Amino acid sequence: MKKLLTYCLPALVATMPLAQAATDAEIEQRIDALLGKMTQKEKIGQLALRDFGMYSGESLADIKQQIRDGEVGGFLNVNFSSAESNAFAELQKMAVEESRNGIPLIFGQDVIHGYETIFPIPLGQAASWNPELIEQGARVAAEEATADGIRWTFAPMIDISHDPRWGRIAETLGEDPYLTSTLGVAMTRGFQTDDPTRTDAMAASAKHFVGYGAAEGGRDYNAAYIPEATLRDLYLPPFKANVDAGLMTIMSSYNTLNDVPATANDFALKTILRDEWGFDGFVVSDWNAVMEMIPHGYARDAKHAAELTANGGVDFEMHTDTFRKHLPELIKEGKFTEEKLNTAVRHMLRIKMRLGLWDNPYPRGNRDEIILSDEHLAAARDAARQSFVLLKNNNDLLPLNKKTKIALIGPLANVPHEQLGTWIYNGNKKDSHPLVPALKDYLGGDSQFTFVKGLDYSRDTNTKGFKNAVKAAKKADVIVYVGGEESVLSGEGHSRGDIALPGAQQALVSALSETGKPLVTVIMAGRPIELGDIREQSDAIMMAWHPGTMAGPALVDVLYGDYSPVGRLPITWPKGEGQIPVYYNHMATGRPATDDNYTRIADIEIGVFQHVPGNSSNHLDYGHTPEYPFGYGLTYTSFDYSDLNVETAKVSMSGNVKASATITNTGKVAATEVVQLYVQDVVGSRTRPVRELKGFKRVTLAPGESKTVAFTLPTRELAFHNRDMQLVTEPGKFNLWIAKDSASGLQGEFEITE
Repeated sequence: MKKLLTYCLPALVATMPLAQAATDAEIEQRIDALLGKMTQKEKIGQLALRDFGMYSGESLADIKQQIRDGEVGGFLNVNFSSAESNAFAELQKMAVEESRNGIPLIFGQDVIHGYETIFPIPLGQAASWNPELIEQGARVAAEEATADGIRWTFAPMIDISHDPRWGRIAETLGEDPYLTSTLGVAMTRGFQTDDPTRTDAMAASAKHFVGYGAAEGGRDYNAAYIPEATLRDLYLPPFKANVDAGLMTIMSSYNTLNDVPATANDFALKTILRDEWGFDGFVVSDWNAVMEMIPHGYARDAKHAAELTANGGVDFEMHTDTFRKHLPELIKEGKFTEEKLNTAVRHMLRIKMRLGLWDNPYPRGNRDEIILSDEHLAAARDAARQSFVLLKNNNDLLPLNKKTKIALIGPLANVPHEQLGTWIYNGNKKDSHPLVPALKDYLGGDSQFTFVKGLDYSRDTNTKGFKNAVKAAKKADVIVYVGGEESVLSGEGHSRGDIALPGAQQALVSALSETGKPLVTVIMAGRPIELGDIREQSDAIMMAWHPGTMAGPALVDVLYGDYSPVGRLPITWPKGEGQIPVYYNHMATGRPATDDNYTRIADIEIGVFQHVPGNSSNHLDYGHTPEYPFGYGLTYTSFDYSDLNVETAKVSMSGNVKASATITNTGKVAATEVVQLYVQDVVGSRTRPVRELKGFKRVTLAPGESKTVAFTLPTRELAFHNRDMQLVTEPGKFNLWIAKDSASGLQGEFEITE
C-alpha cells in the first residue's frame, strides 16, 4: 500500500485549490490538514451518503442543515430540475460556501448504461466484444451526467454469474473473468479518463464486492457459497484488473459470502482489497445493506450493524444513518477507534480531491449542448448494432431486401420504453427510437410492411390478436417477429424461475410458423431465453438484448444488411432453466460427456434396468451441450480458419506462448470476425477448466481476404491458485485453440518447462 504522509501543515492548505497536477504526497498533506481541523461529528459526516429522494418537508430542511454543519458526505438520486433551480448546485453551495470546512459533496447516480442517451444493457454491450465501444459508451454517459453535476457512478458491474434466472445478469458483462476484466476496465476508463479532475470525468464504482452473481437459485440477494480458490480465480480477477487500472471506488454487495455478509466481510474488504491489493479509494455499502445485516441474522441491531460495517471495511454508508447515530458511542466504548475513523475519512477525501471537486464543485451547466446530442445518438446506434447476436440464419434469410414485403409482428416491435432495459434512471421513452418509425424512415413509408402486435405485451395470454397476425403473415413474403420480455422482467429483484418466452408468445410463434412463410425471430430481453420449439420454427434468430435509445434504427441497419452482425455471446445460452448452471469453463469430471458417449432418454428401454458403461455427466433430456456456446455468433458471411501455428511448442516458465492462424472471409460481404484464444491446462495440482478464454481479436475482412491473426500469451496469464492459495503457473502440457467460439476451433498444444 502507498505510504501515507503525515506532515503538519497550516490550516490554509485545507482550503487551497487543488491543482490538476497535484501529486499523491500533496493530496495526503492536504488531507492531514483537513483532518486536523475536523471535529469527530464532521468526520463521521463525511461517511454519510444520503438518498435525496427520501427527503421532503421537514426532513428536507433537516438534511440541508446537516450539510451546513458538515455532516453529509454526498448524495445519490438527486434529480436535475432546471437551470434556474438546480438541486445539485443548491446542495453543493451549502457544503462549499456555508459549511465550516467547505468540503464538497460527491453526487452519485446509477448511470449504468447511459444517462439520457441510453446504450444497450451491459450484457448486450459485452456481446460486442469491443473494449473501445464500451469505453466510448461510458464516456458518453459521463459527459452527460457530469453536465448536471454527477461525478460518481455505480458502475461497472463486474459480477460473474452462471445463472440467467438472476435478474441482474442483464447488468453484468458475462460469465468469463477475462472478458469481464477487459470490458470492465474499458468502462472504468471511459468514466474516469486518464485525468479524473476533468469536469466531464466521473469516479467509477466497481460492484458488487464480492460474489453477488453466485446467488443460490438465481434469486437476488441470496446467499453465495464460493470456495476461496474459485473466488480468487473466477470472481475476483475483474475487480483486481480494475483496481490495477486506477479504479477509484468499490461497492460492497448485498449477499452473504460463505455466511458472512459482504457489507462487513473484512476478509474481502480488508485482507484482499486493502492489504493484498493496496486499494486506496473508498468502499461504499449498497443501498440499505448495513441495516439488512439484521434480517441476515448477523447484526443484533442498528448499533451492532454500524460496528460490524465500520470495522469490516466499509467507508461510505449508503442511505442508512447508523454511523451518524452510533459511531460516537462505539468510539467511547472502544469498539471502534478514532484511528479507523480517520482512515475511512482519508479514503473519502482522497477521492474527492482526485476528482478535483474543490476546483470544480458545481455542474458544468452545458446540458443542452451535450445531452442527446447527434454525436451521442450515433454512438448509441453503433453500440446497439454491434451488440446484436445472430444465432441462426438458414438459407441466408437475412439480410432482408427493401423490396421484400414483411409482416412485422410481436409485442416488442414498437416499445420505446421497454427497449431501454433495466436501470435507466434518467432515460425517457420520449427520446427513444423504436422499430416501426425507423422502418418507415428507411423504406420511405409503410407500404412494404404491415405491423400487427398479436399480443399486447410479453406476458399477455389473450390470443385474440392471433387472427390478425396470421392474416398479415400470409400476405407477406417474410415474417419478422419481435418478442422477448419487457425491461421490468429483468434487473434488480426481478429474477425468473422460468426463462422461456412469457405469456402466449410461444403459441403465437407456432401459429406464424404454420403459415409456411420464412420467419425471422428477434428477441429483446435482459437474459438468454429458453427457445424451445422456436429454434426449429424460426428460419433466423437474432438476440437484440435491450438495445437502448437507438434500438429501432440499429435493428434496421442489421436486418437490411447495411451492417453485418458482429455480436458474440458473452454468456452460455442454456436449453432451459433445468440446465442451469451451464458455462463453458467448467471442469471435465471423471466421466466427461462427448457426442459419442452420453445417454439419451430414447436410449433407455422402459422397465429394464440398464447399466451403460458409457454413462457420462449429462442430462438425459438436455444432453451435455448448451443451446449456443459462449463466444458464438454468426455474420452475413462465412469465415474459414486454417494454418494453426504454435510457434512455441515448448516455453520456459517466464516466457511467452505464441500462436497464430489464418482467417479467410469465404463469403460475399465484408464482415468482422471475433477470433478467440482458449487454453486448457491438461494436468494441474487442482483440476482445471476444459477451456479458458485468454485472448480475442476482432478482424474485419473483405470477401476473399485473408489475414494472419497472432496471439502472444505470457505464461503468467496461465496462473491459478493452488491448494495453498498461492498464485502459480505450473509446468506441463497445455491444449490451445484459436476458435470462433468456446466449442470449436483449431487445436494445438504446447508445454511449459521448469
